[in-house]
Amino acid sequence: MTATYKLLIADDHPLVRDAMARVIREAYAGAEVIEVEDFAAAFAHAQQDPDLDLIVLDLNMPGMNGLTGLLQLRNEHPTIPVVIVSAEENKQIILQAVSCGAAGFIPKSLSRDQMRHAIAQVLEGNIFLPADAMRAPDSIRKRRHQEQGFKAEQLRQLTRKQLQVLEHMTRGESNKMIAYHLNIAETTVKAHVSAILRKLGVTSRVQAILSANDIDFSQFLKR
Repeated sequence: MTATYKLLIADDHPLVRDAMARVIREAYAGAEVIEVEDFAAAFAHAQQDPDLDLIVLDLNMPGMNGLTGLLQLRNEHPTIPVVIVSAEENKQIILQAVSCGAAGFIPKSLSRDQMRHAIAQVLEGNIFLPADAMRAPDSIRKRRHQEQGFKAEQLRQLTRKQLQVLEHMTRGESNKMIAYHLNIAETTVKAHVSAILRKLGVTSRVQAILSANDIDFSQFLKR
């Protein structure tokens, strides 16, 4: 089936823009791809065209000012998913970007197939994070656990299957991937995710991932 996606790529490096555009057009032959070279142009285009399906935003291009540009886009256009692309692979920056509303973080070091997979994940409504970003550095593990980790009694509210789903979520897997790995229907995964968010008192998949990604799931799956 021909895709009808409309995507905006904002990056000040023409070669990177071209590579991303090629990846998208190869995966979605009917996609409309708009290319701009700085944040001001990206923001202006979003203002003019709120029906964009995705914005691919370079973290360090002119006008971004770190994550300020991302926050501005998310505040003005909360319905348009935004994915950050960057040569930066610091785990804390990646997690901060997602905390600020990014639907994913794509390192420029990823292969074409990996980039295609990442874009597909986000277009399907999921969050994409590189696998290495799902584990925080040891130096901040305790602090993050104390600040935003789930309490043991919260996790004990989850069924064994819900714990398994949550564990796969922290690996950055989509609902489709989780369904495949756990040999259950994708609709069942969606139901489990909804129950997980409700029981843990969070409002989004991102919150659940950030708060759960340091959990030792083997402790809770023993029961």
